[in-house]
Amino acid sequence: MSGGVLIVGEVVDGGLHPTVRQLVNASERIGNEASLCLAVDSTFDDSVLEGIGVGNVILLEHTDTAADGSGGVYSLLTELACEAVKRLEPSSVLIAKTDAGSVISARIAARFDAGLASDCIDLALNADGKVAVTRPVHGGSALAVYEFAGDGLQVVSVRPGSFEPAPVSGGLPEIERLDMSDVSVEGEVPVLVETVSEEGEGIPLEQADVVVSGGRGLGGPEPFDNLRELCGLLNAALGASRAACDAGWIDHSHQVGLTGKSISPTTYITFGISGASQHMAGCSSARNIVAIDKDREANIFSHARYGVVGDWAKVLPAFTAAVAELD
Repeated sequence: MSGGVLIVGEVVDGGLHPTVRQLVNASERIGNEASLCLAVDSTFDDSVLEGIGVGNVILLEHTDTAADGSGGVYSLLTELACEAVKRLEPSSVLIAKTDAGSVISARIAARFDAGLASDCIDLALNADGKVAVTRPVHGGSALAVYEFAGDGLQVVSVRPGSFEPAPVSGGLPEIERLDMSDVSVEGEVPVLVETVSEEGEGIPLEQADVVVSGGRGLGGPEPFDNLRELCGLLNAALGASRAACDAGWIDHSHQVGLTGKSISPTTYITFGISGASQHMAGCSSARNIVAIDKDREANIFSHARYGVVGDWAKVLPAFTAAVAELD
């Protein structure tokens, strides 16, 4: 595949991580030929690759992939990914900026003396055919576009949720299984001290088909209980603006925006969010935005497919009641 795009994907509980299809979509921005590599064990079911949308997939088979991933060190996963880079000699490597991807992308770049652009939210090819990436800077208050210098390997980590998942396309790709059981990372110094799992509230923002968010216009923490009721009816994830999170009304894990999470739901419903550029950058991949705000000049209305100019305290109860009648 020399010269194409290599997607380094993740496997979770025997299936594809939600970011894999997002990376497939992103790869179409910078190249016509993309391959996918996955670190798997012998129980991996090839059928989950049906319609993945890439020409070929390399399955790097090793018995310890799950243990390496859950341990947070990712040494084995790094070695397997580097092996794929050696074999395919791509011009670009795409990987999601997850916990694993953040570590692996940096190690790939160091191993191959490559350029690394981290936490990117958009990709493109410039007039010279070089990859240009967009990423947040200055604490998320601005966006900057960077181009890779030189002709060497380019490693890009993509913020989850920045791209919509690629649609199901075609049948099973060409699949190559490689026995990587001889790869060992014994003797490496472990760096993980403890792993603490935090139980999230409801559906993860990045995976939700519907997201309901509240902003500073709600005036306090209590209205978020009303939003939770609506989320329950819509099977939606609960989001928030940075202003609402900074005010302590809701945990920052719900924050949507450049300094929060990027989302790509089918429907994004907002209450009391004015539509600051930092927030809109985090929901730019939403297919439909429904905005409710009392300020008819609010920027969010320029992005919304549907808008209601009104007081959330009147609109939200009526909207919730209407949804409940449909349930």
